[in-house]
Parts: sequence; C-alpha cells; structure tokens
Amino acid sequence: MVFVLSKLLGLLLLPSNLLLLAGLAGLALMFTRRHRAGIRIASTSLIVFLLIGYLPVSDALSRILENRFPPWDASRGAPDGIIVLGGAVDPVLSLLRGTVALNKSAARVTAIARLARDYPKARIVYSSGNASLFGGPAEADHVIPLLESFGVSRGRVLLENRSRNTAENARFTKQLVKPKAGERWLLVTSAQHMPRAVGCFRRAGFPVEAYPVDWQTGPRFKFRLHASFVRGVSKTDDAVHEWLGLFGYWLAGRTSALLPGP
Repeated sequence: MVFVLSKLLGLLLLPSNLLLLAGLAGLALMFTRRHRAGIRIASTSLIVFLLIGYLPVSDALSRILENRFPPWDASRGAPDGIIVLGGAVDPVLSLLRGTVALNKSAARVTAIARLARDYPKARIVYSSGNASLFGGPAEADHVIPLLESFGVSRGRVLLENRSRNTAENARFTKQLVKPKAGERWLLVTSAQHMPRAVGCFRRAGFPVEAYPVDWQTGPRFKFRLHASFVRGVSKTDDAVHEWLGLFGYWLAGRTSALLPGP
C-alpha cells in the first residue's frame, strides 16, 4: 500500500500533471458563476507551463543534485565491486521486441563496458526489478545480452531483480552481495539520482563510492532558453521528481540525510 501511494502521489505532484489539472479546473470554473476565478487559474497555469517549458528552471534544479558528487577518482585504486542501478532498460519494450531497449538513461548500463574492462576482478551487480504500479518483467532479467555484447561474461554479473525503488535497490543488493568490511564498492547511477541513491545505501549500512553518469547539465549555470517546450517540461518533471523523492525518503527514514553529499 505504501508503494502504491508513493507512486500515485509522485505522479500527481509532477509539475506537468499539477498544471494540467489546474488548467482543466480553471476551464471548468469558466462555465460557472466563478468564471473570473476560472480565467485566472487557467491563465496562471498556462503561463507557468510556458515558463517551465522554455526557461532553464530544470537546469537550476538539476544542477544542485548533479554537482553534489564529483566524478569518481580512479587514482584511489581498483574497487572490489560495481553496483549499477537500473532505469536504463525498458523491460516491457525489450520483451515485446526481443532485444534490449535502452532509454534516455542508457549511460548507466553502458558504463559497465568500461568499468568491466578496467577492473576485471571486480564483481558486477545490476539492480532493478519493475517499478510499475502494475508489475511486469524485471529490468535486470533483460540486461545480460547487452552486457555480453560488451564482452562482459554472464559469470561476472549478479542480478538483483526484486527491487521496485531505490530503497529496495540498497536493501536487496546488500542481501545479495553481503559486502565485507573494508571492501570498496562503486555505485553507478545518473548524477541527478546519486544523492538519493547514496543516502539509501548508507541507511542500509552499505558504504559505497559514487560513480555518477548521465549528466543533464553543465557544471556552471548559464541562462539558456530551451529550444523544445516539451523537453523543458520533461526535464523539469524529472528534477522535481528527484527532489520530491529526496524529501519523501528523508521523511520516511529511507535515506541518511535530506541531501546526502560526499
């Protein structure tokens, strides 16, 4: 029940959904005695929609998260293991098409090719079940063919295919690998998602070193309008989703801090 409620609330609070609902409510009010209030609500929702679609609102929100953890320092030596959080493979489309279907977070899984080559003794874990409210195929079950095409043998990879969210990624991965004291594990996920992911692993008692990938912003803020309204709204939704996740996980005690850092 908690999982279902968190998913529904997360969808409802996305800016695009909130603004759409507000706009529809405003339109409905325009046909009542409160038509003036309806005009104001509908107009405001449209203006805010345009602002988040074209102004660099998403860049400002994302950059704070993406700059929280620096790129991993390879000079510290080889890690004992590498954990890659899912979100790069569409399991339903992969099942329907009979091939690995990657999405916009593909950098999470393609990073394995380089890491596996550079650290041939490191254990590799791919952690992802199915985050859909309605269930479905586990993402981890579809990643092996792609990894084998990278030259990563099946015997090197452990699959964690039960997790539905980041907190479960941390808990189930710890149960799977049973890390020993003194071992060094890399955590690979999108830079924007890294603070919440590290916080969950710390809360689970599994120390990890951040290996961020899939940056969506530059290191410094520059005022640039989005060329695509849809892309601007989508990126704002992604950034707000991550901030909401951080706050919700912190309230629920699933992460070690509100905004985990190095």
